[in-house]
Amino acid sequence: MPLSFHKRIPHPLFRRLKRIPLLDILKFLLLIAAVVWLLIRGSGRIGYNWQWYRMTRYLYTFEDGEFIPGPLLQGLEVTLQITAVSLILAFTIGLITAFLRLSGSFLGKILARVYLELIRNTPLLVQLFFIYFVLAPILDIHRFTAAVLALSLFEGAYASEIFRAGIVSIHRGQWEASYSLGLNTRQAYRHIILPQAVRRVIPPLTSQAVSLVKDSALVSTIAVYDLTMQGQIIIAETYLTFEVWFLIAAIYLMVTVPLSLGVNLLNKRMG
Repeated sequence: MPLSFHKRIPHPLFRRLKRIPLLDILKFLLLIAAVVWLLIRGSGRIGYNWQWYRMTRYLYTFEDGEFIPGPLLQGLEVTLQITAVSLILAFTIGLITAFLRLSGSFLGKILARVYLELIRNTPLLVQLFFIYFVLAPILDIHRFTAAVLALSLFEGAYASEIFRAGIVSIHRGQWEASYSLGLNTRQAYRHIILPQAVRRVIPPLTSQAVSLVKDSALVSTIAVYDLTMQGQIIIAETYLTFEVWFLIAAIYLMVTVPLSLGVNLLNKRMG
């Protein structure tokens, strides 16, 4: 017999919508309205004339029907390239460092500890300047390579702790079971330990990727033409300070918000 209307099971979408407090939505909308009002009021007080219509050509143009990316999209491409390469290197460095800390080698543990303490206790900007102004002239390193190296070493130090925590969280019985099957340490890592640890470290590693995207803005200080550097050039030419920085912030948000939402989904699926 069909269920009556009031006894029907609600669709999952409606159940999720019910969980969203209406008061929170109203607070968020009020916050946005307050920020917009303050910006309009402040810009009117200082006599600033908003010129958003001029920003389109810095994003893209069309010539003979062909799409041509503007300086900001070109800078975004450089930012994504730096982020992608640095992310791969950072995870590699982090995994190697975690292995060294968990190994039985005294020298390996000392090297890993020295690396972690040096990186985590000095600012990223100082590391970037040291690599670019000190190491780059000696080793003939291009500024793009210097930026990637600095970001990789910095993020790799934090990724190593994530990897180590994921490996340590695996129950000791898994190691004992691996050795009872005749596996050595390398085989145990490959077939037993790492597959389980990966599920636990993916969400925090994704959060680290979000941080890497934001930290990449610092490479503009060594004249790498990323998104932030392109914005500074446009401001120097046009004096459209507010429009450019708001647009750059919006572009960064469009990159990082999907990653943040992905982190939340991963946490829920793997919880």
